[in-house]
Amino acid sequence: MQKYGANALEEKEESFIHKLVHAFMGPIEYMIEAAAIISAIIGHWDDFIIIMLLLIFNVTIDLWQSQKASSALAALKKGMAPQANALRNGKYQTIDAATLVPGDIIKIRLGMIVPADLRLISGDYASIDQSALTGESIAANKKVGDEAYSGSVVKQGEMEAVVIATGSNTFFGRTAKLVANAGAKSHAQQAMFQIGNYLIVIAVILAVIMVAFGVFNDLATHSMNTSAALGILQFVLVLLVASIPVAMPTVFSITLALGALNLSKKKAIVSQLASIEEMAGIDILCSDKTGTLTKNQLTLGETTLLHAKDEQEVVFAGTMASKIEDNDAIDTAVINTLKDKDSLKSWTVEKFIPFDPVTKRTEADAHD
Repeated sequence: MQKYGANALEEKEESFIHKLVHAFMGPIEYMIEAAAIISAIIGHWDDFIIIMLLLIFNVTIDLWQSQKASSALAALKKGMAPQANALRNGKYQTIDAATLVPGDIIKIRLGMIVPADLRLISGDYASIDQSALTGESIAANKKVGDEAYSGSVVKQGEMEAVVIATGSNTFFGRTAKLVANAGAKSHAQQAMFQIGNYLIVIAVILAVIMVAFGVFNDLATHSMNTSAALGILQFVLVLLVASIPVAMPTVFSITLALGALNLSKKKAIVSQLASIEEMAGIDILCSDKTGTLTKNQLTLGETTLLHAKDEQEVVFAGTMASKIEDNDAIDTAVINTLKDKDSLKSWTVEKFIPFDPVTKRTEADAHD
């Protein structure tokens, strides 16, 4: 663990101070701050207060939404932490997948998400869906010696494997790192930057022209003094306030924040406000959902007898074809229904064939 680190993707947490400073940075923010500074210099405190309130309100909205999204995402990731069946002290145990390290021996089976990059070392076969990583539409058939990638899903079979890579060193981890470093800006951000840059250029050019004209005029009339300089600054302030949409960032943030609030009522987490505008620009959204989200809390219902003497005889046969260490919800429900669990001790399972969704069977060869 000291050598390779935890089996998790590294996340760079941004400090609150860094977020706060970053919120005051931007083309339009710079213009608003310049207008506030000039207002303070010439003593227009009413303008200064109004401009600063708008700026602080906009920053507060951004920080509040960012903090709320970060907390929700952290809770979501904590609740969805993957588990793994790893060999510990001679037997398989369910552990947190984040504690896996290269060299660990684990077992994968139907329905499991592969917790790390693996090399399969024993078992008959496994069919693994790698579409999220490789784009393959058909599940790949794996045998002993093949690799299984972190994040892929086991569709059929059961095999044992050795962990060969964890965390950022996995195929999935390297892909996630490339995506994180892409740094793409949304269309809304690009539009805001373009508007801000355009307004900055126009306002600066006009301010320079007006200041130069005022200074030249005062020098020509020999009336250059403090009051004349303050008059020039006052004119520059009027020019800045008139040329920049002071309330635009505030209105933009409030509109997106209201959209995020509506999405949160539908259990959708917005990590960045700008993503709402990106989603609104989508013409076609393709999604794929397989399986059903459940709590894995199953109980065995009423058993229909055909040739068995009683219900427990059927449950006993089902228990022989189940493995408690696999933590399968159906297997666990069958095993928990068996009343005389001591009767299993006299039986030895020679061969076990895990559930196959094609044949709809789980088989075990056993003798007493």
